[in-house]
Amino acid sequence: MPIRVELDQSVRADPQRLEQLRVPLPDDRGAVPLGSIADVALEEGPINISRYDRERQAGVAADLVGGTVLSQAMAEIDKLPVMRHPPPGITIQPAGDAESMKDLAGGFTSAMRNGLMMVFAVLVLLFGGLFQPITILFSLPLSLGGAFLALLVTNRPLSVPVFIGVLMLMGIVTKNAIMLVDFTLLAIERGGRPLLPALDAGRKRARPIVMTTIAMVAGMLPSAFAHGAGGEIRSPMAIAVIGGLIVSTLLSLIFVPAMFLAMDDLGRFFARRLRFLVTSGATAPLAPAHATGRAPSMAPKAAPRVVPGE
Repeated sequence: MPIRVELDQSVRADPQRLEQLRVPLPDDRGAVPLGSIADVALEEGPINISRYDRERQAGVAADLVGGTVLSQAMAEIDKLPVMRHPPPGITIQPAGDAESMKDLAGGFTSAMRNGLMMVFAVLVLLFGGLFQPITILFSLPLSLGGAFLALLVTNRPLSVPVFIGVLMLMGIVTKNAIMLVDFTLLAIERGGRPLLPALDAGRKRARPIVMTTIAMVAGMLPSAFAHGAGGEIRSPMAIAVIGGLIVSTLLSLIFVPAMFLAMDDLGRFFARRLRFLVTSGATAPLAPAHATGRAPSMAPKAAPRVVPGE
């Protein structure tokens, strides 16, 4: 293990004493004074050395000013020449909020996939089928398109609050689709073809869905206008939620009933095919003929006639 010793503080502050330090020559050829091979001067520099995984590190920190978000600032930093072509032996790693954003963006896909699988499993158990939960999940891409469109129109970049708002938006949109599908299924159970209940569900459930959207949008407007301390951080999340709600509300009332009818026809088709396979496989063969070689008679047997009084 290398052993390091430290000079006294009074010696470290005296350049003449430092020049007299002996520096060993290679191959054990003796030592020479430090002043003969270097210029000793007092300058300003770091008072400590930071290490991470036994490697020296230098941290560069900055504060966001105005309406600048983290993703936008990181994009500008990555454009710098020193970031594109760092010196040899230098590696660049994000830290702090930048590291958290990178981890969140990387894990958002897996979190979204796992969340959709859990939602689909719960819907299959609730509805007792595989096709109608697909109808409900079909409304989620409509909300994502509206959220990204709102961010594009307002020129707001993706950030950590936007991802949180997208997860919240998916729950609200799923609830609206469940209302439409559940109302349609109840109407079909009371009797009727799927077309009329699907149209009736879009007409009767439109009012509570629109009321939910208006209430949510009204609650998000102060955050969208970036009022209050930290409003510039919450603003992209609110804009994404508002855009996703408006677009999904308009499109869900049209596409969800249409998707319900398509999934209903698909489910009936598979049910008929399955019923046909089960019925054809359960058909019993005819009884074999008697040993005499004659086919069994299909004529009804004569029953004894009963006469009253006999």
